[in-house]
Amino acid sequence: MSERSLIPVYLKLLSTAFFWGGTFIAGRVVTQYSTPFPAAFLRFAIAAIFLILLTWKMEGGFPRVQKRQLLPLLLLGMTGVFAYNFFFFTGLQLIEAGRASVIVANNPIFIALLSAYFFHEKLTPLKILGILLSVTGAVVVITRGHPLEIFQGGIGAGELLIFGCVVSWVTYSLIGKVVMKDLSPLISVTYSVLIGAALLFIPAYMQGLTRQIVTYPISAWLGLFFLGFFGTVLGFLWFYQGIQHIGPTKAGLFINFVPISAIILSFLILGEPITFSLLVGLILVSTGVYLTNRKTALERKIA
Repeated sequence: MSERSLIPVYLKLLSTAFFWGGTFIAGRVVTQYSTPFPAAFLRFAIAAIFLILLTWKMEGGFPRVQKRQLLPLLLLGMTGVFAYNFFFFTGLQLIEAGRASVIVANNPIFIALLSAYFFHEKLTPLKILGILLSVTGAVVVITRGHPLEIFQGGIGAGELLIFGCVVSWVTYSLIGKVVMKDLSPLISVTYSVLIGAALLFIPAYMQGLTRQIVTYPISAWLGLFFLGFFGTVLGFLWFYQGIQHIGPTKAGLFINFVPISAIILSFLILGEPITFSLLVGLILVSTGVYLTNRKTALERKIA
């Protein structure tokens, strides 16, 4: 495809980064009116409706799940949906959206590290440099520019909870690599969302789901719709369309724009300050993610 014909693809990937950055702002808004489990359940109940329709249209239905696929799919729902969103909504009750987005931006770094360990993917010197830069940036953000506080117990509960998002998503991604050998990305995500939403229902009900939903203002419902449709369904669809057209490496580089859009939006919409330590951490993390996902000339030649 020519560069001109790829412009719509690039625009979709930029929009996806904007959507994913916006999930932190939407999540911060929703947590003002909802406890974590009801918010998480409603997000994925909304996403599930659209994903079922999308899967039916694009895949022609749902393939039968083999017995050996049941446990991996259950783990996908438990990690990428249930655990991730518990940490996400609980953490956003405690720390700013911009700070949370920079911490979560380290997902590709830990995926690269663990992929090297479990799947024997090569770690080049460039990737190692990227990992060191990104982790340093995360430490700067987590400690608000005072890295030595890490050794003095100076990290708050909010930062630890958001780091739980990283652990959950990395686990989800690694399990997903195995699942997607047999199922398409759309089917894998749809099943994981359905399983995750089902797992979220009981704790959501126990946390007052039916009582809370009648008190949500329009801003909370708009936030939930943004999280469910734009942040989950449309973001996923456009990102994988990008992978189809330009490959996972180039598409993955657009993830660098997620914390940038989150910080800008949190400043404009929520009035969160842009501190020096946040900017330094953002630059280090974004550079690290770029280097970790960048192919060298030799790798491009081999590919």
